[in-house]
Amino acid sequence: MTKEGAVRTAPAPSSRPRTGGASGAGATPRRAVDVREWAGGIRFSAFTAIMLGLVVLAVFVLVPTVGTYVSQRQQIAALEQSVTLTTAQVAALQQQKERWNDPAFITSQARARLYYKRPDEIVYLVDNDLPASAIPQNEAPVSKDVEVTRSDWMAQLVRSVTGAGLTQTATVPDAPGTPATPAP
Repeated sequence: MTKEGAVRTAPAPSSRPRTGGASGAGATPRRAVDVREWAGGIRFSAFTAIMLGLVVLAVFVLVPTVGTYVSQRQQIAALEQSVTLTTAQVAALQQQKERWNDPAFITSQARARLYYKRPDEIVYLVDNDLPASAIPQNEAPVSKDVEVTRSDWMAQLVRSVTGAGLTQTATVPDAPGTPATPAP
C-alpha cells in the first residue's frame, strides 16, 4: 500500500553510450552510479546511531560468550562419549566377573592357564600348536647357492644310531626283594 503522492516510478534508462566491455547488438547499456546521489538518500538520525551502537556493543559482548558456549558444548559431548565407553567397559567387566562364578569356567581356566589336572587324568602337551593365522605366510625364498655345513652330518647320524642301539633298556620293578628284569 502506498500513500497518495508517494508512488515510486522506475528510473528511465540512460542514453549515454557505453564505454568498455563487450560490444554487440544484444548488450544492455550500463548505468553510471553517482555515489554522492546514493549517499544523499541515506537518512542518518540519532535513533539510527543509537541502534547501530547497541548492535556493535551486543556483538562485542556476545562473541566471547558464544565462543565459550561452543567450547563447553564440545567438552560436554566428549565427556558423554567417554562415559558411554566407560559404561561399556564396566558392563564387559561385570560379565567377566559373572563368568568366574561358574565352576566349569574356573576349571577350564585352571587347565588352560596353569596346566592343572585331576588326579586320575593324563595330560598331553602339544608343541607348536599354533593357529594358521600365527604362522608366518611370507617365507624366505630357497637359495640356489650351495651352503657348507659347519659339522659332519654323517658322523652325527652314525653316533645317534649307535647311541640309540647301545643304551640300556628301562627296567620294570618287580615285587620287593626280587631282582629287576628288563622290559620287553
